[in-house]
Amino acid sequence: MRGLATLIRAAVVASLLAGVALPSAAETADEYPSRPLHLISPFPPGGATDVLGRIIGEGLSRRLGQPVVVENRSGANGNIGMEYVARAPADGYTLILVTWAVNPSLYKSPFDVVNFVSIMQVSSSPGVLVVHPSLPVHTVQELIDYAKAHPGKLNYGSAGIGSFGQVSAVMFSLMSGTQMTHIPYKGGGPATTAAIAGEVQLLFNDALATMPFVTAGNLRAIAVTSRARMPLLPDVPTIDESGLKGFDNSAWTAMGAPAGTPRPIVEKLNRELTEILDSPSIRQKIAAMGADVIAGTPEQFSDYLKTEIAKFARIVREGRLSVR
Repeated sequence: MRGLATLIRAAVVASLLAGVALPSAAETADEYPSRPLHLISPFPPGGATDVLGRIIGEGLSRRLGQPVVVENRSGANGNIGMEYVARAPADGYTLILVTWAVNPSLYKSPFDVVNFVSIMQVSSSPGVLVVHPSLPVHTVQELIDYAKAHPGKLNYGSAGIGSFGQVSAVMFSLMSGTQMTHIPYKGGGPATTAAIAGEVQLLFNDALATMPFVTAGNLRAIAVTSRARMPLLPDVPTIDESGLKGFDNSAWTAMGAPAGTPRPIVEKLNRELTEILDSPSIRQKIAAMGADVIAGTPEQFSDYLKTEIAKFARIVREGRLSVR
Protein backbone atom coordinates (compact mmCIF):
# COMPACT_ATOMS: atom_id res chain seq x y z
CA MET A 1 0.00 0.00 0.00
CA ARG A 2 2.87 2.37 0.77
CA GLY A 3 4.27 1.81 -2.76
CA LEU A 4 0.88 2.50 -4.34
CA ALA A 5 0.45 5.70 -2.32
CA THR A 6 3.93 6.84 -3.30
CA LEU A 7 3.19 6.31 -7.00
CA ILE A 8 -0.10 8.18 -6.78
CA ARG A 9 1.59 11.12 -5.04
CA ALA A 10 4.34 11.05 -7.70
CA ALA A 11 1.73 11.16 -10.45
CA VAL A 12 0.04 14.17 -8.87
CA VAL A 13 3.34 16.02 -8.44
CA ALA A 14 4.42 15.22 -11.99
CA SER A 15 1.15 16.49 -13.40
CA LEU A 16 1.42 19.74 -11.46
CA LEU A 17 5.00 20.28 -12.58
CA ALA A 18 3.97 19.70 -16.16
CA GLY A 19 1.11 22.15 -15.80
CA VAL A 20 -1.43 19.42 -16.55
CA ALA A 21 -4.36 18.96 -14.23
CA LEU A 22 -5.69 15.55 -13.38
CA PRO A 23 -8.85 14.81 -15.38
CA SER A 24 -12.07 16.29 -14.14
CA ALA A 25 -15.14 14.15 -13.61
CA ALA A 26 -16.70 15.71 -16.71
CA GLU A 27 -13.73 14.80 -18.91
CA THR A 28 -13.51 11.34 -17.42
CA ALA A 29 -17.13 10.62 -18.28
CA ASP A 30 -17.74 12.56 -21.46
CA GLU A 31 -14.79 14.33 -23.03
CA TYR A 32 -11.84 11.93 -22.76
CA PRO A 33 -9.67 12.05 -24.76
CA SER A 34 -9.36 15.73 -25.64
CA ARG A 35 -5.73 15.56 -26.81
CA PRO A 36 -3.21 13.02 -28.19
CA LEU A 37 -2.33 9.86 -26.26
CA HIS A 38 1.12 8.34 -25.88
CA LEU A 39 1.51 4.56 -25.98
CA ILE A 40 4.88 3.45 -24.62
CA SER A 41 6.55 0.36 -26.03
CA PRO A 42 9.30 -0.66 -23.56
CA PHE A 43 11.30 -2.49 -26.23
CA PRO A 44 13.16 -1.41 -29.41
CA PRO A 45 11.45 -0.61 -32.74
CA GLY A 46 10.73 -3.45 -35.13
CA GLY A 47 10.09 -6.15 -32.52
CA ALA A 48 6.80 -7.90 -31.84
CA THR A 49 5.80 -5.47 -29.07
CA ASP A 50 6.46 -2.47 -31.29
CA VAL A 51 4.52 -3.93 -34.23
CA LEU A 52 1.57 -4.84 -32.03
CA GLY A 53 1.62 -1.39 -30.44
CA ARG A 54 1.34 0.29 -33.82
CA ILE A 55 -1.56 -1.95 -34.84
CA ILE A 56 -3.41 -1.14 -31.63
CA GLY A 57 -2.43 2.53 -31.71
CA GLU A 58 -3.85 2.96 -35.19
CA GLY A 59 -7.12 1.37 -34.13
CA LEU A 60 -7.38 3.46 -30.97
CA SER A 61 -6.68 6.63 -32.90
CA ARG A 62 -9.59 5.94 -35.25
CA ARG A 63 -12.03 5.08 -32.48
CA LEU A 64 -11.05 7.83 -30.03
CA GLY A 65 -10.64 10.58 -32.59
CA GLN A 66 -7.22 11.57 -31.28
CA PRO A 67 -3.68 10.67 -32.42
CA VAL A 68 -2.03 7.80 -30.53
CA VAL A 69 1.74 8.27 -30.62
CA VAL A 70 3.76 5.08 -30.13
CA GLU A 71 7.05 5.79 -28.33
CA ASN A 72 9.89 3.29 -27.85
CA ARG A 73 11.59 3.65 -24.47
CA SER A 74 13.66 0.48 -24.22
CA GLY A 75 16.23 -0.85 -21.79
CA ALA A 76 16.64 -2.92 -18.61
CA ASN A 77 14.26 -5.63 -19.85
CA GLY A 78 11.45 -3.09 -20.16
CA ASN A 79 12.02 -1.34 -16.84
CA ILE A 80 12.97 2.01 -18.38
CA GLY A 81 9.67 2.30 -20.21
CA MET A 82 7.73 1.10 -17.17
CA GLU A 83 9.42 3.64 -14.89
CA TYR A 84 8.59 6.41 -17.33
CA VAL A 85 4.91 5.51 -17.33
CA ALA A 86 4.79 4.92 -13.57
CA ARG A 87 5.91 8.54 -13.12
CA ALA A 88 3.44 9.92 -15.68
CA PRO A 89 0.21 11.68 -14.67
CA ALA A 90 -2.57 9.17 -14.02
CA ASP A 91 -4.91 10.83 -16.51
CA GLY A 92 -5.23 8.21 -19.26
CA TYR A 93 -2.98 10.00 -21.71
CA THR A 94 0.13 7.87 -21.13
CA LEU A 95 -0.33 4.12 -21.60
CA ILE A 96 2.08 1.20 -21.77
CA LEU A 97 2.31 -2.20 -23.38
CA VAL A 98 3.09 -4.49 -20.44
CA THR A 99 4.80 -7.62 -21.70
CA TRP A 100 6.59 -9.48 -18.96
CA ALA A 101 6.07 -10.59 -15.35
CA VAL A 102 9.60 -11.69 -14.49
CA ASN A 103 10.94 -8.23 -13.60
CA PRO A 104 9.52 -8.08 -10.05
CA SER A 105 11.66 -11.10 -9.21
CA LEU A 106 14.80 -9.85 -10.94
CA TYR A 107 15.01 -6.14 -10.20
CA LYS A 108 14.90 -4.22 -6.94
CA SER A 109 12.73 -1.44 -8.31
CA PRO A 110 9.35 0.01 -7.32
CA PHE A 111 8.44 0.31 -11.00
CA ASP A 112 7.16 -3.07 -12.13
CA VAL A 113 3.97 -4.46 -13.56
CA VAL A 114 2.12 -4.50 -10.20
CA ASN A 115 2.35 -0.69 -10.11
CA PHE A 116 0.03 -0.29 -13.08
CA VAL A 117 -3.70 -0.36 -13.58
CA SER A 118 -4.65 -3.26 -15.84
CA ILE A 119 -6.71 -2.33 -18.88
CA MET A 120 -6.72 -5.55 -20.87
CA GLN A 121 -4.60 -8.47 -21.99
CA VAL A 122 -4.27 -8.08 -25.74
CA SER A 123 -2.48 -11.14 -27.04
CA SER A 124 -0.56 -14.30 -26.27
CA SER A 125 2.18 -15.72 -28.46
CA PRO A 126 4.01 -19.02 -28.06
CA GLY A 127 7.73 -19.18 -28.59
CA VAL A 128 9.52 -21.52 -30.95
CA LEU A 129 12.40 -23.79 -29.92
CA VAL A 130 14.83 -23.82 -32.83
CA VAL A 131 18.24 -25.41 -33.31
CA HIS A 132 21.06 -24.88 -35.79
CA PRO A 133 20.80 -27.45 -38.62
CA SER A 134 24.22 -28.84 -37.71
CA LEU A 135 22.95 -30.01 -34.31
CA PRO A 136 21.97 -33.70 -34.67
CA VAL A 137 18.59 -33.40 -32.96
CA HIS A 138 15.11 -33.29 -34.47
CA THR A 139 12.89 -33.77 -31.40
CA VAL A 140 12.70 -32.54 -27.83
CA GLN A 141 13.71 -35.96 -26.51
CA GLU A 142 16.76 -36.05 -28.79
CA LEU A 143 17.72 -32.59 -27.53
CA ILE A 144 17.38 -33.73 -23.91
CA ASP A 145 19.46 -36.85 -24.59
CA TYR A 146 22.14 -34.81 -26.35
CA ALA A 147 22.25 -32.21 -23.59
CA LYS A 148 22.60 -34.88 -20.90
CA ALA A 149 25.39 -36.54 -22.86
CA HIS A 150 27.17 -33.16 -23.18
CA PRO A 151 26.39 -31.29 -19.94
CA GLY A 152 27.09 -27.57 -20.21
CA LYS A 153 28.36 -27.87 -23.79
CA LEU A 154 25.21 -26.64 -25.53
CA ASN A 155 24.96 -22.86 -25.83
CA TYR A 156 21.63 -21.10 -26.15
CA GLY A 157 21.15 -17.48 -27.08
CA SER A 158 18.62 -14.97 -25.80
CA ALA A 159 17.75 -11.28 -25.88
CA GLY A 160 19.31 -10.90 -22.44
CA ILE A 161 18.95 -11.80 -18.79
CA GLY A 162 15.32 -12.19 -17.83
CA SER A 163 14.15 -12.28 -21.45
CA PHE A 164 11.52 -14.69 -22.72
CA GLY A 165 14.23 -16.77 -24.39
CA GLN A 166 16.32 -17.18 -21.27
CA VAL A 167 13.40 -17.91 -18.96
CA SER A 168 12.02 -20.49 -21.39
CA ALA A 169 15.42 -22.19 -21.57
CA VAL A 170 15.71 -22.22 -17.77
CA MET A 171 12.24 -23.75 -17.51
CA PHE A 172 13.31 -26.37 -20.03
CA SER A 173 16.50 -27.19 -18.12
CA LEU A 174 14.73 -27.39 -14.75
CA MET A 175 12.03 -29.71 -16.08
CA SER A 176 14.37 -31.90 -18.15
CA GLY A 177 17.30 -32.07 -15.75
CA THR A 178 19.75 -30.72 -18.33
CA GLN A 179 22.55 -28.16 -18.16
CA MET A 180 23.02 -25.60 -20.94
CA THR A 181 25.10 -22.42 -21.16
CA HIS A 182 23.38 -19.05 -21.58
CA ILE A 183 24.82 -16.54 -24.06
CA PRO A 184 22.96 -13.22 -23.71
CA TYR A 185 22.77 -10.76 -26.61
CA LYS A 186 21.54 -7.19 -26.88
CA GLY A 187 18.17 -8.06 -28.35
CA GLY A 188 16.35 -10.86 -30.12
CA GLY A 189 17.76 -9.89 -33.53
CA PRO A 190 21.41 -10.40 -32.58
CA ALA A 191 20.51 -13.65 -30.78
CA THR A 192 18.77 -14.95 -33.89
CA THR A 193 21.74 -13.96 -36.05
CA ALA A 194 24.04 -15.84 -33.66
CA ALA A 195 21.90 -18.96 -33.92
CA ILE A 196 21.92 -18.82 -37.72
CA ALA A 197 25.71 -18.42 -37.69
CA GLY A 198 26.10 -21.36 -35.32
CA GLU A 199 27.56 -19.25 -32.48
CA VAL A 200 24.83 -20.79 -30.32
CA GLN A 201 23.20 -24.13 -30.98
CA LEU A 202 19.64 -23.35 -29.94
CA LEU A 203 17.22 -20.56 -29.23
CA PHE A 204 13.76 -19.99 -27.76
CA ASN A 205 12.36 -17.12 -29.80
CA ASP A 206 9.12 -15.47 -30.92
CA ALA A 207 7.48 -16.65 -34.11
CA LEU A 208 7.60 -13.30 -35.89
CA ALA A 209 11.39 -13.15 -35.70
CA THR A 210 11.98 -16.85 -36.30
CA MET A 211 9.58 -18.02 -39.01
CA PRO A 212 11.45 -16.60 -42.05
CA PHE A 213 14.63 -18.44 -41.07
CA VAL A 214 12.79 -21.69 -40.36
CA THR A 215 11.15 -21.47 -43.79
CA ALA A 216 14.53 -20.75 -45.42
CA GLY A 217 16.15 -23.71 -43.66
CA ASN A 218 18.58 -21.58 -41.64
CA LEU A 219 17.09 -22.90 -38.40
CA ARG A 220 15.17 -26.07 -37.53
CA ALA A 221 12.00 -25.78 -35.43
CA ILE A 222 11.56 -28.74 -33.11
CA ALA A 223 8.85 -27.54 -30.72
CA VAL A 224 6.66 -24.66 -29.58
CA THR A 225 6.39 -23.49 -26.00
CA SER A 226 2.60 -23.25 -25.55
CA ARG A 227 0.14 -26.01 -24.62
CA ALA A 228 -1.48 -25.86 -28.07
CA ARG A 229 0.22 -26.08 -31.44
CA MET A 230 0.71 -22.95 -33.51
CA PRO A 231 -1.46 -22.52 -36.63
CA LEU A 232 1.63 -21.16 -38.42
CA LEU A 233 3.55 -24.36 -37.58
CA PRO A 234 0.87 -27.07 -37.45
CA ASP A 235 3.36 -29.93 -37.86
CA VAL A 236 5.65 -28.80 -35.03
CA PRO A 237 4.69 -30.39 -31.68
CA THR A 238 4.53 -28.62 -28.35
CA ILE A 239 7.15 -29.22 -25.68
CA ASP A 240 4.36 -30.53 -23.46
CA GLU A 241 3.27 -33.21 -25.91
CA SER A 242 6.94 -34.03 -26.61
CA GLY A 243 7.45 -35.36 -23.10
CA LEU A 244 7.88 -32.41 -20.71
CA LYS A 245 4.34 -32.51 -19.34
CA GLY A 246 3.13 -29.18 -18.02
CA PHE A 247 5.57 -27.03 -19.97
CA ASP A 248 3.70 -23.88 -20.95
CA ASN A 249 5.26 -20.49 -21.55
CA SER A 250 3.94 -17.86 -23.92
CA ALA A 251 4.90 -14.25 -24.47
CA TRP A 252 1.89 -12.06 -23.80
CA THR A 253 1.14 -8.38 -24.22
CA ALA A 254 -1.31 -6.27 -22.24
CA MET A 255 -2.16 -2.60 -21.95
CA GLY A 256 -1.73 -0.77 -18.67
CA ALA A 257 -1.82 2.74 -17.24
CA PRO A 258 -0.27 4.47 -14.20
CA ALA A 259 -1.71 3.57 -10.82
CA GLY A 260 -4.56 5.90 -9.95
CA THR A 261 -5.94 6.23 -13.47
CA PRO A 262 -9.70 6.89 -13.06
CA ARG A 263 -11.90 3.85 -13.44
CA PRO A 264 -14.17 5.45 -16.10
CA ILE A 265 -11.12 5.97 -18.34
CA VAL A 266 -9.96 2.39 -17.79
CA GLU A 267 -13.42 1.09 -18.67
CA LYS A 268 -13.62 3.25 -21.80
CA LEU A 269 -10.22 2.07 -23.02
CA ASN A 270 -11.22 -1.53 -22.32
CA ARG A 271 -14.41 -1.13 -24.37
CA GLU A 272 -12.59 0.48 -27.27
CA LEU A 273 -9.85 -2.17 -27.28
CA THR A 274 -12.48 -4.91 -27.24
CA GLU A 275 -14.08 -3.43 -30.35
CA ILE A 276 -10.69 -3.10 -32.05
CA LEU A 277 -9.72 -6.69 -31.30
CA ASP A 278 -13.09 -7.96 -32.56
CA SER A 279 -12.21 -6.64 -36.02
CA PRO A 280 -11.41 -9.50 -38.46
CA SER A 281 -8.66 -7.43 -40.10
CA ILE A 282 -6.95 -6.76 -36.75
CA ARG A 283 -7.23 -10.41 -35.77
CA GLN A 284 -5.67 -11.37 -39.08
CA LYS A 285 -2.75 -9.00 -38.55
CA ILE A 286 -2.13 -10.35 -35.05
CA ALA A 287 -2.44 -13.96 -36.24
CA ALA A 288 0.18 -13.24 -38.90
CA MET A 289 2.55 -12.42 -36.03
CA GLY A 290 1.98 -15.90 -34.59
CA ALA A 291 -0.13 -14.52 -31.75
CA ASP A 292 -3.66 -15.10 -30.48
CA VAL A 293 -6.08 -12.33 -29.47
CA ILE A 294 -7.07 -12.63 -25.81
CA ALA A 295 -9.10 -9.57 -24.71
CA GLY A 296 -11.19 -9.77 -21.51
CA THR A 297 -11.73 -7.54 -18.49
CA PRO A 298 -9.18 -5.61 -16.40
CA GLU A 299 -9.88 -8.00 -13.51
CA GLN A 300 -9.22 -11.08 -15.63
CA PHE A 301 -5.81 -9.79 -16.61
CA SER A 302 -4.99 -8.74 -13.04
CA ASP A 303 -5.70 -12.29 -11.85
CA TYR A 304 -3.64 -13.80 -14.67
CA LEU A 305 -0.79 -11.41 -13.92
CA LYS A 306 -0.65 -12.58 -10.30
CA THR A 307 -0.25 -16.21 -11.39
CA GLU A 308 2.44 -15.25 -13.92
CA ILE A 309 4.43 -13.28 -11.34
CA ALA A 310 4.30 -16.24 -8.94
CA LYS A 311 5.37 -18.66 -11.70
CA PHE A 312 8.37 -16.60 -12.71
CA ALA A 313 9.38 -15.95 -9.11
CA ARG A 314 9.77 -19.71 -8.70
CA ILE A 315 11.75 -20.02 -11.94
CA VAL A 316 14.06 -17.13 -11.00
CA ARG A 317 14.64 -18.68 -7.57
CA GLU A 318 15.17 -22.27 -8.69
CA GLY A 319 17.14 -21.27 -11.78
CA ARG A 320 19.23 -18.80 -9.74
CA LEU A 321 18.74 -16.02 -12.25
CA SER A 322 20.32 -12.68 -11.47
CA VAL A 323 20.97 -9.43 -13.30
CA ARG A 324 24.23 -8.95 -11.39
